[in-house]
Amino acid sequence: MSDVATATSTPIDGHRLFNTPLECGFRLLFALDACRPYAADLQRLISYDYLLVHSGDIAGGPPSLHPPVPFRGSEWVVKRDLVRAGLNLLFARDLISKNLTTNGVSFAGSELTSAFVALLKTDYASSLRIRASWLADEFGEASDQELQSFMTEKVGQWGAEFDRISALQELEL
Repeated sequence: MSDVATATSTPIDGHRLFNTPLECGFRLLFALDACRPYAADLQRLISYDYLLVHSGDIAGGPPSLHPPVPFRGSEWVVKRDLVRAGLNLLFARDLISKNLTTNGVSFAGSELTSAFVALLKTDYASSLRIRASWLADEFGEASDQELQSFMTEKVGQWGAEFDRISALQELEL
């Protein structure tokens, strides 16, 4: 088994590393750093997290960071609490800023965000850096409504290829 598969599926002290607030927050550090100085609200960051992980779902995007899974589009719908918890971990350690605006709470990268991200040299960190840069270029200037519309339009398609494969396997030929 690869080191990545082991790290994501083996509990450490009874806790899994994959899809935890810590992992989600770690990914969002890269997104917030790439989008500096702009702030983002929770919904935008939920979209950013999905797009970082599944960048291969977007035409012209880099290969996905994680393998495709069936029904992965539903991740976008259910990650609110996970993303919020990850952001709170980052804020509690002064790695991001949190601001109250007329539209609610927004989060932004800071000098400490950039300094921390620059220290990370693993292959995974390099892959995140590439995808975060792509994300900022591709979606950073989109309005919240444009990003929301894009995600809503595409979410049902992501992971649907597994439905087609399953249906073909069930056919008696």
